[in-house]
Amino acid sequence: MSTEDVAARALSLRAGVLRIDVQVQPRASRSGIVGLVADRLKVALTAPPVDGAANEALIELLARQLGVSRGRVCIERGQTGRKKTVAISGADEALLAALRAAVPR
Repeated sequence: MSTEDVAARALSLRAGVLRIDVQVQPRASRSGIVGLVADRLKVALTAPPVDGAANEALIELLARQLGVSRGRVCIERGQTGRKKTVAISGADEALLAALRAAVPR
């Protein structure tokens, strides 16, 4: 499966909402977008998975990386697991392109 196929499955833009299927790696040495793994965007976070710290770090990282406010980013599914679905409201094709450009190949 090509990187573009995985990206197409991990990212979807409908009705101004960008949904991203994410796999989080908490307690990493550095925070950042790692790449695409098994139909998901893999994101490493230095925060531990305790008291919502990793969720907050994920929201902060994606908002900063994409240049959007934190209020536009929310976790729709997977609050307590490593596999999550994140939604970014007010999205357009330019934001989708920015996210694809941020993913290491």
